[in-house]
Amino acid sequence: MELTTVWFLLIAVLWTGYFVLEGFDFGVGILLPLLGRDELDRRTLVQTIGPVWDGNEVWLLVAGGATFAAFPEWYATLFSGFYLPLFLILLALIVRGVALEYRNKSDSSRGWDRAFFWGSLGPAFLWGVAFANIVRGVPLDADHEYTGSLLTLLNPYALLGGLAALTLFTLHGALFVQLKTEGELRERAARLVRTLGPAALVVGGFFLVTTQLMVGKPVTWAAVAVAAAAIAGALVATLRGRDGWAFAANTVAIVAVTVTLFAGLWPNVMPALDPANSLTVDNAASTPYTLTVMTWVAALFTPVVLAYQGWTYWVFRRRLVRPLGDGQTARG
Repeated sequence: MELTTVWFLLIAVLWTGYFVLEGFDFGVGILLPLLGRDELDRRTLVQTIGPVWDGNEVWLLVAGGATFAAFPEWYATLFSGFYLPLFLILLALIVRGVALEYRNKSDSSRGWDRAFFWGSLGPAFLWGVAFANIVRGVPLDADHEYTGSLLTLLNPYALLGGLAALTLFTLHGALFVQLKTEGELRERAARLVRTLGPAALVVGGFFLVTTQLMVGKPVTWAAVAVAAAAIAGALVATLRGRDGWAFAANTVAIVAVTVTLFAGLWPNVMPALDPANSLTVDNAASTPYTLTVMTWVAALFTPVVLAYQGWTYWVFRRRLVRPLGDGQTARG
């Protein structure tokens, strides 16, 4: 297998990990006003992701760094053409991080909770818009420079992608809250899952079928079927009280959706509306020497990072209940 193919697959894996892990962070933030009926509920919801949210963002940093090193032409075109949407995502992530760090250090957490909500909803929607545009193709000139405007990116298909991502991540967050909490908070999350699941099936299914009809390949119909079956499985598992299986099933759905997008993209990394101007894994890649060095570095350090993050989730695996009267949180 050529190194350009290896790094395309690795970048796809990094984005998949980011969407799986950061997806439930976004979902918890989006659901904070719905599930958090009082300060004790909201504090518990924030604590479900408190030990892991910053580690989950590492996947985004590594995906961006890997793209810069392995496919510099792709990185340059993406971050120049999508500058404003990516800037808004970065700004929202900064605001969300500040809100999570400062909400318990302020006399009033209301403002920080609103920042957490918008800092979660914005990226959840905009990542869907961005990736829908990448898969669909954008106007590029012969020098691989983006020639459209912001309105070009806000086409109906991209907005559908944003809505599908928002719905799927919100469902993922509800399933995570259901998995990580007990009592009334868990029951409210389970009721939301029963509403969000069908919505994710309809919106996500419409987006994936549209994607298949536009750029899909015969083999990716299997991934679409897996995504639909996994969301349905999450609903069934929720109805049976199997919280772990429900969360795992929706994780499979997110993986299948990402596989559909990247498989539809291959061998392009940034399709152009004029196919002659498209960026591919060949004309956007770094030199073979650079890719070889990167491969050795990734082989050495990736297992260490995965082991550390897995250990973090294992340490904080227990469920949370509402805080006690002294502000501490009892663990079930």
